Amino acid sequence: MTASPPAADLSKLRINRDDPPPAVKRALGRVLWLTSAAVLIFVALVLVLRRGGAVPVQVVTVSTTAGGKEAVGGGTGGSVAVVANGYVVARTKAAVSAKIPGRLAVLNVSEGSRVEKGAIIARLDNADYAAAVGQAEATLASVKATLIETQSDRDQLQREYVRVRDIHTQNANLVSPQEVENAESKARQGDARVEAQKARVDAATAALRVAQANLENTYIRAPFSGTVLRKEAEVGEVVAPSVGGGLTRGAVVTMADLATLEVEVDVNEAYIARIHGNQAARITLDAYPDTAFRGTVRQIIPTADRQRATVQVKVSILDRDPRILTEMGAKVEFLEPAAPAAAAAPGATRPVERPRIIVPAEAVRSDGGRSVVWIVRNGRLQSRDVDAGPVSGNFREIRSGLSGGEQLLVGGVETPKEGQRVKTAP
Repeated sequence: MTASPPAADLSKLRINRDDPPPAVKRALGRVLWLTSAAVLIFVALVLVLRRGGAVPVQVVTVSTTAGGKEAVGGGTGGSVAVVANGYVVARTKAAVSAKIPGRLAVLNVSEGSRVEKGAIIARLDNADYAAAVGQAEATLASVKATLIETQSDRDQLQREYVRVRDIHTQNANLVSPQEVENAESKARQGDARVEAQKARVDAATAALRVAQANLENTYIRAPFSGTVLRKEAEVGEVVAPSVGGGLTRGAVVTMADLATLEVEVDVNEAYIARIHGNQAARITLDAYPDTAFRGTVRQIIPTADRQRATVQVKVSILDRDPRILTEMGAKVEFLEPAAPAAAAAPGATRPVERPRIIVPAEAVRSDGGRSVVWIVRNGRLQSRDVDAGPVSGNFREIRSGLSGGEQLLVGGVETPKEGQRVKTAP
């Protein structure tokens, strides 16, 4: 009888749930290492962003104008009293149209053409008007010929009357008084027919003038010497003195005398007291911001715009330049003459003139009813309350709060914060 094998020790087959397997330990170690690396990278990225995270902004440096200290372009000295924006316009400008309706047959000009006063710009189809002139001329020639014939008959009747009268005077038995009266009556009738024919000649002459005027009205002439700005109609189109709708055009061309160019600006009524007639001004075109032109105040319109609270001022351009075109945008700086330095009396103190500070309107922001500017100093933003005047030509005068030389934020940050890091954009 064989012996049975020993029984297996099942107590050694228990699972230890407290000690994780080696694979799990390795996976957990990798997760911890990756998490630590991510945290270190994030911290480093935050430090880098904080070090170079300055927001690029646009700034403007505050400058002061007082007592003529600011040099003005073009050799004109004086401080800037008011700044206003406007447009270049021509004082002498017209939309030239035909005096009578008709179809445009000839157009002799184009944009930029220089025309002299009285020159023919265009012509309407005028065959019927030319025929009417020819008919009036023929009628006038006919009545003039009839007048000559009538005058000849009158002269003959007058001679006959004189002859009969003389015979009757010499011998009353040869010619009766009745024959003398008949001759006199015929002579007077001849005079009447001549006068009537003269009236017909005058009427025919007037009719000829009317026909010639109608023919002349088909020619569209320049009302003054100038330059054609735009063509409003083309050959073949129907034009009329006033627009009647449809295909009818009102004007043929628009022309202007470029020698009368000036700038029209709207000045805030709060500053209109600083402007007077013949005041010097500096004009800068939006198209040529680096070039200044001399100007002078020609007229201040004696009425204000109630809705916009502005007064229109017209400034003549003294420097003629072919680059200056109508309807160009322009900025006008009205200048105050530099006051001469008066000799002060001994021991007298000279009054200190308050500097005038003018900044772009976008540099002043509203915060709870206060006017605030943001100053860029040492790469950070600082707010400062100011007393700002109304907007004039996209500029505002700072009455108090700035001394000059500050760098003001004008763009790049919509909602600036105190102490925010910024850097000046080129």
